[in-house]
Amino acid sequence: MALAVRTAAWWARLPSSRRLATPLCLPPWLPAACGRPYSSSGKEKLDMSTYPVESIRNFSIIAHVDHGKSTLADRLLEITGTIAKTDRNKQVLDKLQVERERGITVKAQSASLFYNHEGVNYLLNLIDTPGHVDFSYEVSRSLSACQGVILVVDANEGIQAQTVANFYLAFEAQLAIIPVINKIDLKNADPERVEKQIEKLFDIPIHECVRISAKKGTNVEKVLQKVVEKIPPPHCNTADPLKALVFDSTFDHYRGVIANIALFGGEIQKGHKIVSAHTKKRYEVNEVGILTPNEQPTHKLYAGQVGYLVAGMKEVTEAQIGDTLFLYKQPVEPLPGFKSAKPMVFAGMYPVDQTEYNNLKSALERLTLNDSSVTVHRDSSLALGAGWRLGFLGLLHMEVFNQRLEQEYNTSVILTAPTVPYKAVLSSAKLIKEYGKGEITIINPAQFPDKLSVSEYLEPTVLGTIVTPQEYIGKIIVLCQDRRAVQKDMLYIDEHRVMLKYLFPLNEIVVDFYDTLKSLSSGYASFDYEDAGYQAADLIKMDILLNGNPVEELATIIHNDKAYATGKFLCERLKDAIPRQLFEIAIQAAIGKKIIARETLKAYRKNVVAKCYGGDITRRMKLLKRQAEGKKLMRKIGNVEVPRDAFIRVLKRQTDK
Repeated sequence: MALAVRTAAWWARLPSSRRLATPLCLPPWLPAACGRPYSSSGKEKLDMSTYPVESIRNFSIIAHVDHGKSTLADRLLEITGTIAKTDRNKQVLDKLQVERERGITVKAQSASLFYNHEGVNYLLNLIDTPGHVDFSYEVSRSLSACQGVILVVDANEGIQAQTVANFYLAFEAQLAIIPVINKIDLKNADPERVEKQIEKLFDIPIHECVRISAKKGTNVEKVLQKVVEKIPPPHCNTADPLKALVFDSTFDHYRGVIANIALFGGEIQKGHKIVSAHTKKRYEVNEVGILTPNEQPTHKLYAGQVGYLVAGMKEVTEAQIGDTLFLYKQPVEPLPGFKSAKPMVFAGMYPVDQTEYNNLKSALERLTLNDSSVTVHRDSSLALGAGWRLGFLGLLHMEVFNQRLEQEYNTSVILTAPTVPYKAVLSSAKLIKEYGKGEITIINPAQFPDKLSVSEYLEPTVLGTIVTPQEYIGKIIVLCQDRRAVQKDMLYIDEHRVMLKYLFPLNEIVVDFYDTLKSLSSGYASFDYEDAGYQAADLIKMDILLNGNPVEELATIIHNDKAYATGKFLCERLKDAIPRQLFEIAIQAAIGKKIIARETLKAYRKNVVAKCYGGDITRRMKLLKRQAEGKKLMRKIGNVEVPRDAFIRVLKRQTDK
């Protein structure tokens, strides 16, 4: 406030000729950039023409969760002089608060490194990727901009489920793979065993493995040498017309969309007019540069290089992931792009207080700009009010999204229990005409069609990979059978570890499977899954009735085999959540007209026989009978009002299940 008053007084004393001066005249105590348009001219622009295509290497680091990807990235940045060498360099590329708190990578980050090998200057473009199964979409996007990968494996834990999944992603993309065994400084490290696992599972010779300790920096220089020697340069030419792939984007409130691009041909500079192959919109380039890992503007970007581009795009939807950019009036064949992210888990999101609806709406819009894999549909509930139905890539993705909403936008929300998208093949001509198609997707139980008008219901399935020490096999097989899984494969990686492959119904693993697996195996088993399409299933809609009246918000879609257990659990939970009334409440779980579970919430009642000291029994019975008749009448005319906090307790994710 004091600064504003001081500036206003200074402005009032200024002669009118100086007020209109260009550039804008500012008081000496304000920063030079205040009031002026954003410009990066303060930074010296780099000349990227000194790095021909032959001197460029684009690579990614892939691994299972917590095998040391980000630590290795930190050491590579230090060795190449990209960042200063200090003790504070931990997870330099993990910029989000949630990433630093949880110690995981959520969003892929890129950085350009300059490295001199045998007298030749090389430009190495590194992309650090997430390790958790929920973010494999980020990994596949990152690999599209690369010609090779560093596959990091923990020398203590060995090959895990996500290591296998990431290897096949890179293998299918026909990328050069450099196996790196990390954490060799640990007391229980066994690099020889891990090398044998890599040779057996991935058919990579033992002598190609590089043993390192990313934490201490041991042998990390050798990894850079391998990158230069083994990974081929990009196949492209500067003389070709511009062809740039958008593989990621972020949103800046002042400059709009910042698109991360990989150039597969031509060159790009400030002032160029470009066109998006997806939207057909035209833009003028305001700035290009590389990430080191902070933005570093350059004069131009050339074929084979990876960098960022600012072109006045106002919405992230304009910078579609997988889009191709080309010069105006020089159209090119668009690049193949990516499969769009497919939501695997749906959950309802509602503001704790409906007055916060607009604030939450703007927070959601801004966060989905930076996380384009979340799908958003408007939804409303009689109990919880207006809200949204959000689609996520998995449970961790849902938790991270919720945490980012709270930390970055200071909003608190009610998140309902997660569900999965089911399908119904319609047999009723009337319904087919109404929907305009014979197969519908159901993400809300309220949309579940009646069994008479459906030929079959379909549920989503996933192919799960479990890597576990052999002593836990028995418990894990029992767990998988309990979750209706079908065994597809079983392979011994070495004498101690086993890889199991199962076909799971997605709704069986979506809530607590991972936690149960970890507790059964003392934390040693790892789990990964990939989409395996839909299969026919005996699905039913289960309603919850309160005194015979269905409660729409508590309806669920469930497999017939699990109906009784789930119905009983919900009834017990409701009994604890609903406050007692002056009349008895019957809480029932029903499938159609059939009641499968019931709990009774007893009524509050006055002790009407308290005044009877002894005397005839008929007097006591008469008083009790009259009270029972009154309660019966009250139950007929009384409505059960379920308070909002009771709904929240029942609908919220059942972490204490």
